[in-house]
Amino acid sequence: MKNDYKYVDPDYKYTGKNGVLLNLANIENENILLAFESLKVSKRIEELFENPIKIKSTDSLLTIHYHLFQDVYEWAGKTRTINISKNGKPFFNGERFNVAFQYIDSLIVEYKAIRKTDKQALSQKLAEILDHVNYLHPFREGNGRTQREFIRLLALEKGLALNLNPPDNAFIYERYMQGTINSDVEILTNLIFELIVERSGK
Repeated sequence: MKNDYKYVDPDYKYTGKNGVLLNLANIENENILLAFESLKVSKRIEELFENPIKIKSTDSLLTIHYHLFQDVYEWAGKTRTINISKNGKPFFNGERFNVAFQYIDSLIVEYKAIRKTDKQALSQKLAEILDHVNYLHPFREGNGRTQREFIRLLALEKGLALNLNPPDNAFIYERYMQGTINSDVEILTNLIFELIVERSGK
């Protein structure tokens, strides 16, 4: 998998000198770690489908990250302490996470106040939340999987199903990536509006 991220980590807080993320299984081969991580996280995602976490605030984002990565990284559920950029574009400075989380919390409050039947407004607000969470990139690893679960669970609270990375439709994921990379809320809104459907039995 191509990785265009750049990490400012001179003290090797997250990796060994071989560049592989420090992990609970002490794996030193990157490809083996990717396979191990994928296996463990997939199992944890299934658990969230069976027992969803109720989204209260951005604290739930940390809870989701911990749940997904608890078998792999010691820092699961903890915000990053280094700066990250991708393709020359820096993500949010970690020293100001508290202010950013407070703003996203206000967006979550606004989302919860929208009627379940107003799918356009729900899609717009979910896209705004997703865009801001993606810009934060609050974790050293696992941001995409965590934010997709976060948005899926927010939709679920309105009785809606949402899958931004279906295994049988790469085009949806490509549009999701285009929207998040370019911070294009319109693309994300349209994509979410197309995808959200009422859950069976709701």
